[in-house]
Amino acid sequence: MSTISRRHFLGFGAGAAGLAACATSGDPLADNRAAFPGSVSFDHGVASGDPLSDRVILWSRVTPADEATTAPIPVSVIVARDEAMTDIVSQAMTETSASRDFTVKFDIDGLAPATTYFYQFTAKTSSGDVTSPIARTKTSAASGTTPVKFAVVSCSNFPFGYFNVYEAIGKRSDLDAVLHLGDYIYEYGVDGYGGSEGKALGRNHEPVMEIVTLGDYRMRHAQYKRDPKLQAAHAVAPWICTWDDHESANNSYRTGAENHQPETEGNWTDRKQAAIQAYMEWMPVRDPEAGRAMGGIYRKFEFGDVASVFCLESRLTGRSDEISWGAELAGVPAEDIPAKAADVMGRVSDPSRTMLGKVQEAWLDDGLKASKDAGKTWQVLANQVIMASVKPPNLMETLTPEQRAAQTGYVATMIPFSQLGLPFNLDAWDGFPAARERLYASAEAAGARLVTLTGDTHTAWANTLHDAGGNQRGVEFGCTSISSPGMGKYVNDVPDLGEQFADANRDVDWYDPDGHGYTLVTLTEDEVASDYYKVSTITEPTYTTKKVASFVSVRQGDGMSNLAPSVPSAG
Repeated sequence: MSTISRRHFLGFGAGAAGLAACATSGDPLADNRAAFPGSVSFDHGVASGDPLSDRVILWSRVTPADEATTAPIPVSVIVARDEAMTDIVSQAMTETSASRDFTVKFDIDGLAPATTYFYQFTAKTSSGDVTSPIARTKTSAASGTTPVKFAVVSCSNFPFGYFNVYEAIGKRSDLDAVLHLGDYIYEYGVDGYGGSEGKALGRNHEPVMEIVTLGDYRMRHAQYKRDPKLQAAHAVAPWICTWDDHESANNSYRTGAENHQPETEGNWTDRKQAAIQAYMEWMPVRDPEAGRAMGGIYRKFEFGDVASVFCLESRLTGRSDEISWGAELAGVPAEDIPAKAADVMGRVSDPSRTMLGKVQEAWLDDGLKASKDAGKTWQVLANQVIMASVKPPNLMETLTPEQRAAQTGYVATMIPFSQLGLPFNLDAWDGFPAARERLYASAEAAGARLVTLTGDTHTAWANTLHDAGGNQRGVEFGCTSISSPGMGKYVNDVPDLGEQFADANRDVDWYDPDGHGYTLVTLTEDEVASDYYKVSTITEPTYTTKKVASFVSVRQGDGMSNLAPSVPSAG
């Protein structure tokens, strides 16, 4: 048995407990702590995240039968090379309590690079030890050109359907990490977005109202983590996570959100901090480095000599105020819309507007240069919202009169707007074009081969990115959703909608507005490839999984090729 040392516990916020001195024995650590006097269970599974070449975050939640208890619960974790948990390499202890919602996170270091490990938690109670499920994790490579494989996901709205996509990911054994690009939870109540679907499926949100307080956000995270299909995906590989808007409120930005009403929901800063605290408690993410606010979760991961992954934060720390077409054009007479739209685009293009904030922009600029200087082949952005420049097709021309008449709601309003030739989603990088140009200029100066991974839209994209001058600046793979509905759900009888978007936009090579799934991204020293998977249904718990498209960009000298369709890879 290898030497076992007690690793440093990752604390966050009030109530975080530290560990005692390290043990030096090769035997398991003696646990002389007082046992918890009540009953406990591991109802929310286990998870790992933020893999480095020598360490990984391990997470779980111990649920006391009496959640009003004030007694601390002693918790330990063991890490082994084998699933039978006999070849133990590390063990650590801490206590958890109501102050951190009975969650635990360990930052286990001293691990070997590019190595698969297994881990299990134990809670010490007066009636005996209670153990968690065993799960698998993996450290990243410190060097070398072994291919890297990610499952990329986003937008898991509990009431809209079963988490079949998560279960499909949980069946894989070839992943280096799962990248979750945001909207892990949704904030709405049972009478909000997805409420009717949730009632039909018996998957209503808890609590029943829109979440605003720390207790609300904790309860919502707990509900999602109880889902066995989500637990399966967490158990198969480490996750690299960032939030988008719904972990706080729809269309959030630094100083507010579209779905936050101060007159009834209080101060935005209080709500934002509650959302951040619950996220940091309930997710397997490493705390921001010293000197940053808790919302500054942008961070970098290295996967050998193949790729640097820059996990961005584009909502709560640096994003400028929202500008939306819905608010700007409401009540504007039709004859005045072109002039109003020109005014809006002038404000959208203001160079002072930021998506990331100046501090994170500088961090990314330095990181891209350091990655290239270190000889990494690919510079990957784990990014929330679409980076490509996208406008709708001119639907007055591309739709038949019958198709136009069949549209309702938001889609019907898009038909006249589409004649303006303007970007329609200002909650994406299209709403921050000057910031996007600064990012492209940074990538160009660094010589980066930029690979952008994106969530948010509930639809699938394969994009070749260009700057305002028409120069290629990288590629983008946009994943569809776990369960949230995409544009295809709301557009009636337009089977070629994806082709219309591709034809209307230089950046868009392929667009799929339908279905739910994940993107498998594989990076080698020579190419980056994407395979798009869909599940057959999310309204039934049984399903099939199918690969529907594949694209590739090839390394070309100091640059990279445009995206092209490829023969789907195996697996």
